[in-house]
Amino acid sequence: MTPKTARVLDVGQCGPDHLMISRMLRAHFDVEVDAAADVAQAIQALRRSDYTLVLVNRLIDGGGGEGLHLVRETRQDEQLSSIPIMLVSNLEDAQTAAVQAGAVRGFGKSALGAAATMDRLAEYLPPKDADR
Repeated sequence: MTPKTARVLDVGQCGPDHLMISRMLRAHFDVEVDAAADVAQAIQALRRSDYTLVLVNRLIDGGGGEGLHLVRETRQDEQLSSIPIMLVSNLEDAQTAAVQAGAVRGFGKSALGAAATMDRLAEYLPPKDADR
């Protein structure tokens, strides 16, 4: 059986960080990665397409608010509430707040490529070299 390529929505990252995260994801997982600049774009994208996982920056690049707002908004929306969201932040208190708001445990940019991050992502994303 051919596994379905997963779709990841990366929200609120600056261009270089989006590129870094996308490269890391594509190197290890069978994924397509889309970007949304802010919470409003993310909600629109989530309503239009099926995403396996959402990654949201703690602080939306360009002054667009906090990633926690996306977590809260999607958890209150019946159509979107089951989509796993991970906060991208190195701050432990931000991770705790995100989990309390309904996100799954995320990771920080300083941990990109770390075994714990790969294990966490593997809970939601198919490996790159899955049986095809």
